Amino acid sequence: MIHVTIYKKHDQEYEGFDSVGHAGYAPAGEDIVCAGVSALVLNTVNSIEAFTHDKYELKTKEESGLISFRFQGVVSDAGRLLMKSLFLGLQGIQESYGDEYISFLYKEV
Repeated sequence: MIHVTIYKKHDQEYEGFDSVGHAGYAPAGEDIVCAGVSALVLNTVNSIEAFTHDKYELKTKEESGLISFRFQGVVSDAGRLLMKSLFLGLQGIQESYGDEYISFLYKEV
């Protein structure tokens, strides 16, 4: 299962997210749930880098499927929009394929 943790500050400002695990929907290399989640997450990180001046920290661990993303400083309007878009897409995958492949946890930091 892919576990997505969304971090927000007390004012509901995005702090970042963690995505870890593998969906287990199909064998490695054929898992469309993993591929969809990976595409959304990586595109969001790349878009934040390309289209904003937001600073962030990124950590990855290929074996566990971990992608850990944290904003550093103030988040731009574009950064907030890209994060909302990411979570909309991930929720769509969850609705289409089920809770047994992707779960969400919201944490206030």
